[in-house]
Amino acid sequence: MLAMPHRLVSPRTASPQELDALVHVLDGADIMVLKFEGTITHWSIGCENMYGWSYQEAVGRNVSDLLATRPLQQQDLIGDQIRSQGFWQGEVVHRHKNGHDIHVAARCVLVNLTDGEHSIIQTSSDISKLRRAEAALRSREAHLSSILETVPDAMIVIDHRGTVQSFSKAAEKLFGRTSDEVCGRNVNALMPNPDRQAHDHYIDHYLETGEKRIIGYGRVVTGMRADGTQFPMELHVGETTVNGERFFTGFVRDLTSRYKIEEDLRQAQKMEAVGQLTGGIAHDFNNLLTVISGNIEMVEDKLPPGPLRDILKEAQDAASDGAKLTGQLLAFGRRQPLNPQSADLGQLMSGFSNLLRRTLGEDIKLSTILSGSNFDVLVDSSQLQNAILNIAINARDAMPKGGKLTMELSRVELDSDYAKMYPDVRSGNFILIAITDTGIGMSEEVRKHAIEPFFTTKDTGSGTGLGLSMVYGFVKQSGGHLQIYSEIGRGTTIRIYLPARSERNLQQPDDAASHTVPPLPTGNETILVVEDDRRVRRVAVARLSGMGYSVLEAENGRNALDSLRSNADIALLFTDIVMPGGMTGDELAREARQIRPDLAVLFTSGYSEPALAAKNIIPGAQWLRKPYTARELAVTVRELLNA
Repeated sequence: MLAMPHRLVSPRTASPQELDALVHVLDGADIMVLKFEGTITHWSIGCENMYGWSYQEAVGRNVSDLLATRPLQQQDLIGDQIRSQGFWQGEVVHRHKNGHDIHVAARCVLVNLTDGEHSIIQTSSDISKLRRAEAALRSREAHLSSILETVPDAMIVIDHRGTVQSFSKAAEKLFGRTSDEVCGRNVNALMPNPDRQAHDHYIDHYLETGEKRIIGYGRVVTGMRADGTQFPMELHVGETTVNGERFFTGFVRDLTSRYKIEEDLRQAQKMEAVGQLTGGIAHDFNNLLTVISGNIEMVEDKLPPGPLRDILKEAQDAASDGAKLTGQLLAFGRRQPLNPQSADLGQLMSGFSNLLRRTLGEDIKLSTILSGSNFDVLVDSSQLQNAILNIAINARDAMPKGGKLTMELSRVELDSDYAKMYPDVRSGNFILIAITDTGIGMSEEVRKHAIEPFFTTKDTGSGTGLGLSMVYGFVKQSGGHLQIYSEIGRGTTIRIYLPARSERNLQQPDDAASHTVPPLPTGNETILVVEDDRRVRRVAVARLSGMGYSVLEAENGRNALDSLRSNADIALLFTDIVMPGGMTGDELAREARQIRPDLAVLFTSGYSEPALAAKNIIPGAQWLRKPYTARELAVTVRELLNA
């Protein structure tokens, strides 16, 4: 407690006898009388009890020397105030006779004695317990604040009227609102309708009846971010009463990522079940077709040329079409007979390009890019060519007015972080075939069902809907993985991952075992990560933080620009190229460069060849193709920051 300014107090005048009488009457109180320079002249029993010094030990000693006074104001300032105003109060620290500190709230009044001397009457109150309690409270508050800022779950406290009293850091990130924006407002602002309109009624109903809807157990509800987007969240609510007023504490956990993983797992399980079903049906149906085709053939040989033989030929052609259809079903069900052999995909793709050019026509420009070398895989080459041909035909149909088809071949490593995001993916070294078109693209709903058998967006009679299904089955049967990236109006990239045959592992196991991997490049700069997919963003943030960088994150371009304007320490912008919300990665980078011309920019994309990377729209920018390894990220970031 610092000394507070007070109005002027006129010094009292008293005789030494009156001063003795005053101390005698108030002997049980904590009172001491000092000469102006600090010599103790009177020392009450209360002071003896407080400080441990007897009357005989204290009187005649200088108070500062006896009690090792440590004022929170300078001693000369205290003296000046007593001299000028006749009064001082504040907090000092005294030392007990046994050595421990005593926090004291002191009040000093100047008294003029009749003999012309000046004395100071000082009363003291021991506030040590209060200060220890305050320190303990501050420590607990700091500990609680640290927990609330660290725990990934958001915390919101409201009163019985629904008014937000506390809004944690995690809640700010989750809802996209600051504590200042939310506190003092009704919590229903964080909810979409109809929950927004009904929320206050829920509280009133509970207060009137005691009937609980959510208090004391978890429940899945829908939250709403500042930009209006809705998301599933798990809500746990507890109740407490403070000074007769009820408060409700809600802990919120975002379920978006969990739901996405569960949906991916359900999709994988569904495709597995459908594959087993269709594969079994196709196998049995093939047996029936064999009987039908064989009998038609025997009857056809015994008939003379004429109308009946022509009818049988049409039936035989239909049986052949049926056999092709069952072959596609077997491919999807991963039951087609494969003949995997070691193959160099670089040579295979190069030799296959001429056939593709004739298939695609003159309106579509075909480009083949080989990034690196050693593309050896164990694969059925003819089936792989059929798969690529299927994808190319779909791409041609998606570009009715012409366009560009790019096939890129590269070696990639899918690490454990990437595999955790997709239930059906395993980590390891793969050869990636990325086939990108500039066509009309797919909606999210179409993309979800694209590999399901018999699903097609083409007109009736224009396709069986088994093309991508067959590709998917072949890739999975070959031990690989298939991924589709697509946006309406931005084209589609289909990526086929096939397990790589490592020359180092096959021929030089001893060298491989003794090979030492150099440490990842690190740094301490501030990086802003912009990615709409929460799982991908979490992995990027964790990787960069592990490399020593300070990392900020944003889920869209607008939030990223706000961070750039408020944080001058950001040295690098790491952004996805295709994002929802009305601003793409290249648009964000252009606006960011207007704010910070020296800002380093790193793009990432699931597409094979982003147009902006090819055109060098953002000077000096680089880009990483998803999925990227931690080493690729570390090296590229360090190159940009060192440039």
